[in-house]
Amino acid sequence: MPLRSLLSGSPLLPLAATVVLLSGCQSSPSFKGGSTSLFTDDPMRSAPPVTRGLDADGLRTLLSAELAGQRGDYRYASQGYLQASQRYSVPALAERATFAARFGEDITLLEASALRWQELAPQAELPNRLLASISLQRGDWLDSLEQRLAITQAGGNGELTPFAEVAVSEESAPLTLLARQMRDHLAQPGAEQLEHHSDVLLATALLEAALGDTRQAQARLDEVAKRDPASPSLWLAQARLALEADDLQTARRAAQQGVSIAPDDVRFILMLAQAEIRLNNIAAAETQTDALLDSHGGNQDLRLALAQLYLEEGHSEPAYRLLQPLIGQERVPNLAYYLLGAIAQSQGDIDNALLYYRQVSEGDEFLPARATAAQMLIEDDRLIDARAFLRIERMRYDRYFGDLVALEIQLLDQLKQPDEASALLNRELARTPDDTNLLYLRAMRAWEAGDLSGMERDLRRLLRIEPNNAVALNTLGYTLADLNLPGRLEEARTLIERAYEADPDNPAVLDSMGWVYFRLGRPEDALAWLESAYSQLPDQEVAAHLAEVLHALERSDEAREVIRRIQESTSRHPLINELLERYPELTPADAP
Repeated sequence: MPLRSLLSGSPLLPLAATVVLLSGCQSSPSFKGGSTSLFTDDPMRSAPPVTRGLDADGLRTLLSAELAGQRGDYRYASQGYLQASQRYSVPALAERATFAARFGEDITLLEASALRWQELAPQAELPNRLLASISLQRGDWLDSLEQRLAITQAGGNGELTPFAEVAVSEESAPLTLLARQMRDHLAQPGAEQLEHHSDVLLATALLEAALGDTRQAQARLDEVAKRDPASPSLWLAQARLALEADDLQTARRAAQQGVSIAPDDVRFILMLAQAEIRLNNIAAAETQTDALLDSHGGNQDLRLALAQLYLEEGHSEPAYRLLQPLIGQERVPNLAYYLLGAIAQSQGDIDNALLYYRQVSEGDEFLPARATAAQMLIEDDRLIDARAFLRIERMRYDRYFGDLVALEIQLLDQLKQPDEASALLNRELARTPDDTNLLYLRAMRAWEAGDLSGMERDLRRLLRIEPNNAVALNTLGYTLADLNLPGRLEEARTLIERAYEADPDNPAVLDSMGWVYFRLGRPEDALAWLESAYSQLPDQEVAAHLAEVLHALERSDEAREVIRRIQESTSRHPLINELLERYPELTPADAP
């Protein structure tokens, strides 16, 4: 979710209002949905070196922060307010720091400010919401759920059902761990008395259904039906669960019930149409979709979604009828051409499908359309035509030149023709020697082939063209550090430091910085970098580095906890396995 959608907009307060806040005479402005309390005590009581009012340093910090905000330097403003909140322990200041970080779209500073706000105002709901969203953005599902459950336990709406809907659609989500965490919450005394208990039940049911425990999931839905029978979310979950179980009659009844409760919720009509399609009641499904389109004025996006639904269910004719009205428009949506190509392809009309795919212009669907078209030609035993098609598209769309070369190389690799792929890459680089994307691609292919000198040669050439390319700097620096090449660790550190200067918030760079310090025999210096990287990017590579450094610092229990969490969150973790081969004593006691 973009940061701009996380918070309601609010201008920064004038300095005078901030000073009044510190004098204990005002309550802070709150985010939509947040809560703050009046400062009845003097907030300066604990502030050294004085006990009342602003000292010179505090006033200077606040004035600098306010002036920075007025001139649009929100990063500096946020840093100032955050510093002030650490000095004076006033929730309003941490809230202000969070506002400023939001306007500056600085996710690292936003997280630090929200954490401070949460620390100073534990009952405020919005910091938890922010932290939950940030965690979800970086793929830390468990922390996001923990923040949402904290909101629920405080009596608020943690929006767990939408969270579960996203989780069950993502392959990377650790559904078993999420379900366990939900069950732990439900087992707590008094959990059923909380205002949004039905939300917890629905979310748990969705997770359990995705894990195959449909009986327990249905039991939870039955409980929600007793507590809140008019909940649209209940009937949406019922319809979804029935569709997944291929209980089409039940799915249809649940969707119909949902329509009667929330007639404007298009999701119920879509599910009703899906049930009718699977029951092979195509005429009834088309009646539903026509009514839906009529009620929404022929909405273009809805028409495309419905066409895609029919196509996914294997019914190309109604999909084509839905798309026909779009063809005569002045600007046909890219997705319409893409779906028309898929319809023609499903009917075996390869040449017509290719014409449709080629009409997809620049945008999100551009590369998928070319990839699908090329793959279609290859499957039709027309590799020469596929390569000619991609070559022509490179000439037509200069903006996508590198992407299309990379696509052709990927297809050749899939066909077990690496020599042809390498020849193509070398030929195109000979024509465009300063194409940094192609140089990086060739460097990575050299690395995969074990050709370190070839990799370094291309990365050095790339850096001569773009000296501050953080990706190239970090890649080369990390490779030298990871290989632990004699006499080259200081060189690796210099490269990574340059990457950090160019991209200080990149967790991959933070991980590299920690790793090179560890290779230099400085685990104490490495730890903070790796902890920061892991907080933003909790994947197995960063986890393996962090665990090894913790072990080197004789904090092996913490290392085992990091390893345990990765093992539970994903079934495939070769880097963790390699670490445990070297340090079997780090294997968690309850390892799966």
